[in-house]
Amino acid sequence: MSLIRLPELLNLLGGIGKTTLHRWEAGGKFPKRIRVGDRAVAWDRDAVDAWLRSRPAVEVHCADAVRP
Repeated sequence: MSLIRLPELLNLLGGIGKTTLHRWEAGGKFPKRIRVGDRAVAWDRDAVDAWLRSRPAVEVHCADAVRP
């Protein structure tokens, strides 16, 4: 099992906040954290990847894009 720590996870999720992540976990909308030490947690990378694949694709448009 590969683990992913909090800073990398938040970056992978597009820079969401810790409060949002906690809310998703508490609501059963995101995989639960795994305690890896007295003061350390991580997430199962395979479970996070599966969760990401289950999400609908979103197309992002930049309002400041230069149009020809």
